[in-house]
Formats: sequence, C-alpha cells, structure tokens
Amino acid sequence: MIKCVVWDLDNTLLDGVYLESGPASRPPANPQMLGVLRELAGRGIVHAIASRNPPEAAAYAARVAGTEFAAAECGWDAKPDAIRRIVAELGIGADAVAFVDDEPLERAEVSAALPAVLVLAPEDAAEAASWPQFSPAVVTQEARRRGQMYAQRRRRQAEARAYGGSRDEFLRRNGTRVVIEPATAADVPRLHELSVRTHQFNSVGQQLGARALAELTGSAGHRVITLRLSDRFGDDGIVGGCVIDTRAGLGWAVPLLMMSCRAMGRGVIDALLTWLCRAAAADGAAEVRMPCRLTPRNVPLRVALAAAGFRASPGSAAADRAVYRCELTGALPPLPSWALDRTRE
Repeated sequence: MIKCVVWDLDNTLLDGVYLESGPASRPPANPQMLGVLRELAGRGIVHAIASRNPPEAAAYAARVAGTEFAAAECGWDAKPDAIRRIVAELGIGADAVAFVDDEPLERAEVSAALPAVLVLAPEDAAEAASWPQFSPAVVTQEARRRGQMYAQRRRRQAEARAYGGSRDEFLRRNGTRVVIEPATAADVPRLHELSVRTHQFNSVGQQLGARALAELTGSAGHRVITLRLSDRFGDDGIVGGCVIDTRAGLGWAVPLLMMSCRAMGRGVIDALLTWLCRAAAADGAAEVRMPCRLTPRNVPLRVALAAAGFRASPGSAAADRAVYRCELTGALPPLPSWALDRTRE
C-alpha cells in the first residue's frame, strides 16, 4: 500500500512555475492534481513535497492546496536525495512512496536511484485513485487525520531538538498521555489497520483480519489491548495494541504486538512493555513470552524488547523467528508517569 505521495510543484501540483511568477501572480494549484490529493488524503494517504524551489514555495503550496504536508524538501538537491530524506523523516519504507513529477528526466532519475518508489507522471496520478495500492480496505478516523498528525509530529520534533532537557522531561512538559485499556468492538477497524500498516513495531510482520480480531476481543482466553496517545500538540488516537493469550499456564503469551511509527520516541513502547510485565505478574504469570519474526524492518521493536529485559530464548531462533521472554522475578519497574492503566476499571 502507498502511504505517502511526494509531489513536485512546478507544472505538477501547481499550474505553472513558481519562480517564473511574481508574488502577486503565483500559479494556482492544478485542479485535477488537487482533486487527487484530497481524495487520497481522505483515505489516510499523506502528502509531501520534493521540489527544486526555495523553501517558501512549500508554504505557498500548502496554502493554495489547503492541506498540511507531512514533509517538504525544497532546494536544488537531486530528487532521489530529497525523497530519501522524506522517507527517513516519516519513518516509512521507500516501497510505500509514490512520486509525481511532470519531468521525464526527474522521473527516470528517481526510478533508477530508488526502484522501490512508484514513479508517476501527472496523467498517471489522475487515475491513481482507482488503483488497489491507493485503496486501503479500511479508512479509520485516525487515517483521515494522518496528514495533520504528521504535521504535528514535525512541530514536536523541531521543539524536541531545541529542548535542552531529557526525553522524559520533554514528554512530561508536553503533557504526554498514554492510555492503556481493553479493546472494544469499535476499536477493531483501527487495530486491523495497524496490523496492515505497521512494520517497525510489528512482532509477527503480518496482518490480522478484522474478523479474527473481533473474535479475540470477545474471547475468554485472550485480552486485546489498545494504546491511545495525546499531548499538547494533538491527539493521535489509537497508536498501538497487542493480543495476549492468558491460557498458557504460568506465562502470558503475546502473539501480536503492533505500534505506529508516529509513537516512536514518545514513551509508548516503554509503557506497553512495562504494563505487560506488571499485569502478567499481577495475574500470577511467571513470564511473558513474545514470538517475534526477525525482519530488517522491525529492528526497533527488538531493541525495545531487549531494553525492557526480554531475551531471545536459547535455541528458539529459527532462520527468521525467535521467542523473546521476560522472567517476572524481583521488583518490576513502575509505569511511566505519563501512562494511565485503565484495564482494571
């Protein structure tokens, strides 16, 4: 699935060339491309800019398009370099990106340097809304606000870079709030969407269907947990969740853990792993174990597991899988001050 469309501006998203017009006669947005942008934004696909223009061109494009771009790279660098920076900033894979440009040479350069990127001419983009890779099966409330949330993320990261204190101090200063609570039937579409879209924080690397999630939510032998995230910059809604199998004797098994990349660095994975261990211990479990598929994309999850005291069991690693275990002995760390446990209410 395409998660982000990166737009060139001149004669693509704009109906003309930005630098060839004066401040009083800037080119308007191209009506057809603007229609595509808005249609895809309504499906949860975010938008970014990669243009050979001064930085103020991005602000102008945002104004005439009436949208907040998740990232903007304006300058005179090569387009592949600009797209690489956008991919890194958004924390997505190049295979989740489409690039639209009217110049054949620019398209060829991006195709050669970044073969995973879907490269489109404007006439191709005009038809893209009907293509399956632009048509997610589920569009949630979080998806419709995704562009806005990425813009909030950019402002949050800029302030974090300027802040002189620790990460924990910054999270508290921003009023970070992580709510851990049982999933309801209304949460199933969003959990399904997370299982499809997440890669860096996905323990099994595969999607779980809405029907299966609904059955697990109502199962006596399972617990399905959601995490909601907000701070003074905005409300991100449900950013993560996990499925817990409580039938495994003296231990809890976690067959699926998933989390949005927007939650990275904001204390959410720490809160979830701490809660898992504390809740399992309170239930009488001796350990928490999590089967984990080993992929290049989910290294951040495995680093977080190690930091939380989970260890891959000796001999458990297959070619692409391991079981991470945490023995619940001794004093367990408290939940972070910004996390609220509503699973016992």
